Amino acid sequence: MTDPLNALEDWAAPILRQLQPDARNKLAHILAQQLRRSQQQRIARQRNPDGTPYIPRKPRDIRDKRGRIKRQAAMFSKLRTARYLKAKGDDNAISVGFTGRIARIARVHQYGLRDNAERGAKDVKYARREQLGFTEREMELIRDGLIRHLGS
Repeated sequence: MTDPLNALEDWAAPILRQLQPDARNKLAHILAQQLRRSQQQRIARQRNPDGTPYIPRKPRDIRDKRGRIKRQAAMFSKLRTARYLKAKGDDNAISVGFTGRIARIARVHQYGLRDNAERGAKDVKYARREQLGFTEREMELIRDGLIRHLGS
């Protein structure tokens, strides 16, 4: 069986070649924003692209200096904002990803790498929590967006 992303690319490539560069650019920009929105929603639901839930954080002492218990926020709540999760599209490609220092943090979680949680701390092996990846729904989103654009 072929990779679904390659199958979508094989299907869409001849159609996209017939579009003018300005039309391809506009379509890519629209699809990139839709993909980013879909990725943000999936990250908010705390799900990997295959539908499995994220592995929960390790328990920690959550008392602050005054002895109050702090409420733990959902993982990656800031990471999924448009400030950090960038979507780009031009007449040749669409990309959704993280930039700068945040990209390093996201990569550690995406692939389950080792990193130090705080400055001067020991390295910690992070669980694999995939923020970026294609779901079947997102493949359909791209396919439907292309068809909708061609129909208009």
